[in-house]
Amino acid sequence: MSTTHLLIRKDQLATARLHTDTTERPLADGQVRVRIDSFALTSNNITYAAFGDAMSYWQFFPSEEEGWGSIPVWGFASVVQSLHPGVAVGERLYGYWPMATSAVLSPDRLSPARFTDAAPHRAELPAVYNQYFRCNADPLYTTDTEDLQALLRPLFITSWLIDDFMADNDFFGATTMLLSSASSKTAYGTAFQLHQREGIEVVGLTSPANVAFCQSLGCYDRVVTYDALDSIAADTPCVYIDFAGNGELRTAIHERFANLKYSSSIGGTHVEQLASKGAGKSLAGPRATLFFAPAQIKKRTTEWGADEFGRRMVAAWHQFLSKVTDTNNPWLHAEHHHGGEAVQAAYAQVLAGKGDPRTGHILSLFKTPGGR
Repeated sequence: MSTTHLLIRKDQLATARLHTDTTERPLADGQVRVRIDSFALTSNNITYAAFGDAMSYWQFFPSEEEGWGSIPVWGFASVVQSLHPGVAVGERLYGYWPMATSAVLSPDRLSPARFTDAAPHRAELPAVYNQYFRCNADPLYTTDTEDLQALLRPLFITSWLIDDFMADNDFFGATTMLLSSASSKTAYGTAFQLHQREGIEVVGLTSPANVAFCQSLGCYDRVVTYDALDSIAADTPCVYIDFAGNGELRTAIHERFANLKYSSSIGGTHVEQLASKGAGKSLAGPRATLFFAPAQIKKRTTEWGADEFGRRMVAAWHQFLSKVTDTNNPWLHAEHHHGGEAVQAAYAQVLAGKGDPRTGHILSLFKTPGGR
């Protein structure tokens, strides 16, 4: 079967094109071929691209074309060909995929719940991204919530880890958490967790257009527009959790809050400003430090054990999902995009940071559901 990819210019993220490889390469012993049925596209994936070279995200699914890359995405795939005795044709998998119609994996370290892709080019990359979950034994999987899993699962795990990291460090002595890009999924997942902490005020920073949405979530103690930072006392002992990557905003926060205890950079919803003023080392106060989720996963699995880590994460996920899907006030609905042109248009929309924060984009490079 031919494989279609959406390729992105690494140095110019707004430039994207479809590429179809009509030559199907035969599988080696131990490999499987999967059909990538659907995947989510969020600002988190734009962060992968923005930090693609610095943090090796382009290396997961390398393109054979110089200067072009495939952005990793989270979603679901079905095994269509297998030369591995432990993986059956028809098996459904959740994991990390290229923006493509198919992929080849080399399953290793199999258990009933998951396996690892042992492809040589992924050996030195963070292990958390190389795991594939077998849906028939995955405690987070339900058939009717695939869209929400693709949209929220990787983001919520990051949110849960940010909250745990802050608590693990006694919130760096702060009582107020300032979250930029408060309408983004990773931000409000983090706010959902932090809101349950005693003695911590959660302040959402957002644009005027998203104030009502952020307030409706009920997980922010206060919602403040970016141009109203002076409504927060300058001597507030606070931590800045930066989901926006907006250099000017980061500078303004560092300069205003003399009692800024810690500055954590999570991602970039404002990609064009990642390298602008305030992104460097000349900031007032603490140095902005990039949060790397795999490091906190490694720390906690060592301290708690993998089983306990999984139990806590699953419990938090189900609690969050019940809130997101509350019929009286659902936080999110999925919008589906099928076919190459629709996927390109959705990518351009997400890259530009446009759209309703209640809308999540589920993409497939196939023109119709079911991989046709």
